[in-house]
Amino acid sequence: EGKVFVGGVPFSFTAADLEREMANFGQVLSAKIEMDRSTGRSKGFGFVEFADAADAAGAVGSVEMGGRKVDVKMAKKSARYLADAGREAGAKISVFTTRPDTLFGATYVVLSPEHPLVESVTTPENLQAVKDYATKASLKSDLERTELQKDKSGVFTGGFAINPLTKEEVPIWIADYVLNSYGTGAIMAVPAHDPRDHEFAKKFDLPIREVVQGGKDVQEEAFTGDGPLVNSANAEVDLNGKPVLEAKAVAIAFLEANGVGNSKVNFRLRDWLFSRQRYWGEPFPISFLEDGTAVTVPYEDLPVKLPDMKSYQPSGTTEGPLSTATDWVNYELADGRKVRRETNTMPQWAGSSWYYLRFLDPDNIGAPIDPAVEKYWMPVDLYLGGAEHAVLHLLYARFWHKVLYDAGVVHTKEPFQKLVNQGLILGPVEHTVFKDESGRMVSAEEVSEGLEGPMEKKTKVSLVAHKVMETEVVKKANDFVLVADPKVRVVSRAVKMSKSKGNVVNPDDVISTAGADALRLYLMFMGPLEQVKPWNTNGVEGVLRFLNRAWRLVTGNAKIPLVDTPADKEQLKVLHTAIKRVTQDTERLGFNTAIAAMMEFVNAAYKWKELPREVAEPFVKLLNPYAPHLAEELWEALGHPASICDAPWPECDESLLVADSLTVAVQVNGKVRATVEVGVDAGKDEVLALVESNPLVQKWIEGKEIKKRIYVAGKICNLVVV
Repeated sequence: EGKVFVGGVPFSFTAADLEREMANFGQVLSAKIEMDRSTGRSKGFGFVEFADAADAAGAVGSVEMGGRKVDVKMAKKSARYLADAGREAGAKISVFTTRPDTLFGATYVVLSPEHPLVESVTTPENLQAVKDYATKASLKSDLERTELQKDKSGVFTGGFAINPLTKEEVPIWIADYVLNSYGTGAIMAVPAHDPRDHEFAKKFDLPIREVVQGGKDVQEEAFTGDGPLVNSANAEVDLNGKPVLEAKAVAIAFLEANGVGNSKVNFRLRDWLFSRQRYWGEPFPISFLEDGTAVTVPYEDLPVKLPDMKSYQPSGTTEGPLSTATDWVNYELADGRKVRRETNTMPQWAGSSWYYLRFLDPDNIGAPIDPAVEKYWMPVDLYLGGAEHAVLHLLYARFWHKVLYDAGVVHTKEPFQKLVNQGLILGPVEHTVFKDESGRMVSAEEVSEGLEGPMEKKTKVSLVAHKVMETEVVKKANDFVLVADPKVRVVSRAVKMSKSKGNVVNPDDVISTAGADALRLYLMFMGPLEQVKPWNTNGVEGVLRFLNRAWRLVTGNAKIPLVDTPADKEQLKVLHTAIKRVTQDTERLGFNTAIAAMMEFVNAAYKWKELPREVAEPFVKLLNPYAPHLAEELWEALGHPASICDAPWPECDESLLVADSLTVAVQVNGKVRATVEVGVDAGKDEVLALVESNPLVQKWIEGKEIKKRIYVAGKICNLVVV
């Protein structure tokens, strides 16, 4: 009668900590933290027995413990507690997982904030925090909640679920990295073998249990590879020792046999809102008879075209603007029947989902595309788009194409041969420092950023975030620190551009100061095409300097005259090295490294006394796709009236790239003392003669006996002297 259940205990708490906190209510006879047997870590709840039942009753309610609210209830005979509505109703949480083999390693459950069971599994004292979190999550896009979210967030509901294999109670959290639109909107979290779950578990101090061997310490890093299973057996099923694929099959068979799970193929698909109440869009070729029967528009009346309208404003009813065009909406069929057109429109996906086909044969009025034309051009070689296209245009285009394949319109099952997703351009990096009420600065590694705002990890004191200028920080290793106090690390992060954050960079502003070519070039030079990259205005200035140097070089303003004399061997080598690199990098979409190759060419050319025309013109051709406005002007300045776009792309002469000599490092007693240039065909005796006659080497061997001469052809020579 004097025993209470304490739920939501900080995972760092020991039994002694729990006893100390609960002693505020009366004499404690015993305190126990429930521990995970396989990991030895706390499960986040425990039991306390008081000497007096009245003291136990007085402790019931919401209690502050270790900087968080915990839930104290009179212990039931089962010595377990779950959120009332969830447990007592026997509610089941369905999860979708691609890793049923890791079910023994599921140490907590996460629901999406929109999940229908959230309210029923949440304890009363946690309900407000859960609701507040769900509201904040609803303001984020799916992309912000998943790909763009670097710092995991979540709230404990106070409820627990039972793992069907271990029979252990695991805490139920809500977190916005779980989407209600994917799977069932709930996951079994296996932090030892899923990076996102691992991040979450580390942040909120949740148990991490290894069930697949083969990686590093799972307490530090999630292992997602194959290996034998461990810690994965009970009285009914044993997965230990089995590889992942075999363990999956055994786990699924067991779950199906026991009626707690089944194998299923799940498709990730956003709702396609195909019918819209707006003017702009493709009209549906559907009309309705007076009795409501839907009929298709006769073939001879296709295509249905949008009517000209004076106003595109909403109609004032549940119908779209087209409903106000009564002369267009109401008409008669050839047989005299009166019909009314569908006033909703398609969302323009009906056209854009197969535009790549219509572009090939736009004037064909008898078919979507001529079969011969389609067979010649299709499939598309490269689809270049952002990650947001993966569940929008790319997906819809593939749907459309597969229908057309089944209808015999196209000859390939897939429309696109290669997909490249370009990375998002984030806003400029923002630097943040944290201060307490006294103005004391707290280094970033000592700060936790949760739902209640930033606070110091050790003291749990609330902190205030302050933005600092870029001039106030300096890079130190992989982090930024304050210039004034290098011991204080700041939080430096870039986020998606948005008007609400005030970090939108207007390209028109960049063009007005640096020009379109500089903007274009910087966007390609920022980094690999596929990577997410932060904007940095200083980077535009760097590529603008390169373009200005290229202009001065070719026009002769760099005091290097343009000449019509033949280029020497070294100049041709520099040129054809650039041609090879720019060509190869451009073909593989490595734009940043192609630009770097052109920068290296310009740097080398500035050391020449003259710039041969036969070198300048190919360079301008290389520059053209990257800085077309500048290249066009340079081409005209070189005396060409026709556009550079009509000029052929330069070809690399590999024979000009073959080296005549090699640089060999020379060591004396293992330390590099000099380098010598030797012919590519030079033999050992010739190389040793050059080495020993080198003045820098003689300084270290003079008056000494050479005991050993070691030569690794074309690389290094080592003299051992005593």
